[in-house]
Amino acid sequence: MMFMRRSTQSELDAFYPVRPECHDSVPKSRFKLKTGKTLSARRWRASFSEEGQLDIAKVLRRIQRGGVHPSIRGAVWEFLLGCYSPNSTFDDRSLIRQRRREQYDELKAECQKMVPVIGSGKFLTTPIVTDDGQPIDDVPGPHGSQQGSSDPAFEKKVIQWKQVLPQIGLDVVRTDQPLMFYQTETNQAKLWNILSIYAWVDSDISYVQGMNDICSPMVILLENEADAYWCFERAMRRLRDNFKTTSTSIGVQARLSTLSTIIKVVDPKLHQHLEELDGGEYLFAFRMLMVLFRREFSFMDSLYLWELMFAMEYNPNTFLLYETSAAAETTANISEKLLRQYGKFERNNVRTGFKDYQSGLAVFLAASILENKHKQILKEAKGLDDVAEIMGDVTGNIDAKKACKEALIIQKKFLKRQAQQQSS
Repeated sequence: MMFMRRSTQSELDAFYPVRPECHDSVPKSRFKLKTGKTLSARRWRASFSEEGQLDIAKVLRRIQRGGVHPSIRGAVWEFLLGCYSPNSTFDDRSLIRQRRREQYDELKAECQKMVPVIGSGKFLTTPIVTDDGQPIDDVPGPHGSQQGSSDPAFEKKVIQWKQVLPQIGLDVVRTDQPLMFYQTETNQAKLWNILSIYAWVDSDISYVQGMNDICSPMVILLENEADAYWCFERAMRRLRDNFKTTSTSIGVQARLSTLSTIIKVVDPKLHQHLEELDGGEYLFAFRMLMVLFRREFSFMDSLYLWELMFAMEYNPNTFLLYETSAAAETTANISEKLLRQYGKFERNNVRTGFKDYQSGLAVFLAASILENKHKQILKEAKGLDDVAEIMGDVTGNIDAKKACKEALIIQKKFLKRQAQQQSS
């Protein structure tokens, strides 16, 4: 499909077809392709040098104006999420891709030895081990047996991992059900494979409900399962703390706390009202921040929102960010020319020296939604249930680009007031 001619909504919908019986229940997409704003396939190809280096500044400007054409989304997201450096060449990326695919195959083979269903095109929804780790023999299909390790810690890891696999399967069945893509067991199995292997690799987090919502777009956008895995793995570097739960805190609590701080600074009256309703912990925004507004938008609009967010948060050192503590150091004394390679949101952080990476754009996005509901919450909310209901009304009614624009305004307002407080 040539981008330069006007694309109809039906042509757009063809990229992510919905089951006929679900058409009426799925929110209509607000995303529109806009010539001169949306990053087209032609513009994308023209953004690479002869050797393959990407003019990331030009790409970010285009995405921030109008998103990405669905035909190139997967390839663009790999850069936005830091799978590849914009300075890499075509040859560099070919080698990296091949190495990562081999690494994924090795991880999959390791998991297959313990649970042969992985990689078979099928997946599990019923337990394969008891609470104390004993195999359940009447489960249909191959499910492997314990590795004969004498290491108790390793054995414990294996048992805990096997216990989470059926929960992943149950969530896979519920993931993006209206989409035709997940009508095949093969595609569901790809999602299950990736989540299962990630749970084995990152045993501290393992698997938590909501990770399926983060992973699903990667599986749909990137045909190769290994490529989808590494894209998800990079996304989890940003979002991992959302899913980290200890005996004293829930993962997304730090972001909820930051949201509370932001509202207290930019809208003290609203914050005071929420405090009086015993809503100072902002738990009504839990789902929004946990899965990046996946439930508040149609599938296509959530992809549009995410790429706007990824572009606005982009840091040319993204492939190092979240891996090392050196991230903050790399943002010192940056020239205006180099700053063009940063997204709008990250640029504001760099200019003000703000280094709290818990305060991602998602938090300011939630703040902008609260600000839009300011009058209604003050007037109508007599309890937390009322706040939750008011916030729930935004589902399917948010314009992604407008929400991001308002989030940037709140960010600037917050950073300015923070600076004023620190200097006084």
